[in-house]
Amino acid sequence: MNLDACCPEADPEAARPIDPARLAEANINPVTGLATDYLNHFNEAIMLLELIPSMPDCIEEIMAWQVKSYREHFLATQQKHRDLVLAAYEAADPQARAMLDELAASMDSILTATRNALRLDLSSAVAGALALEAAAQLKPLVANAGAVINGLKVTTGMPLAGVAQAAVDALLGR
Repeated sequence: MNLDACCPEADPEAARPIDPARLAEANINPVTGLATDYLNHFNEAIMLLELIPSMPDCIEEIMAWQVKSYREHFLATQQKHRDLVLAAYEAADPQARAMLDELAASMDSILTATRNALRLDLSSAVAGALALEAAAQLKPLVANAGAVINGLKVTTGMPLAGVAQAAVDALLGR
């Protein structure tokens, strides 16, 4: 990651050179330039999915959940260091950023397929089982995304391109 400078968004603070102390204060990994706060977006969806078996009304909430890229997620927040997070993302290690984006796309695919299936006329039991299976498929992907953000080794056991399809197949019982 280029720590010499960052691209200003709207915040004059973001125009200052990026130093590790500023990154740490903003909860940004100084090696990768990525922030774990993005994972809250997916953890929210997992929480909603896990509630569906006991609270079927949560289906409405998971339907309201929206796919958001890293940039879209932080642009929609009022986080104090939002502009620094976005600037650090642009200057982030390209390989780490690509891996995170690929994992996010896989999670988005699982969530989209799950939401599409939940739109069908499913019994509460089937909807609950589907939601729990989706949550189980998402958790290791979130853990791997956290590993990428923190500069650790990713352990999917298969190429990332196959993860989303395998998860969707498992959800649909293929």
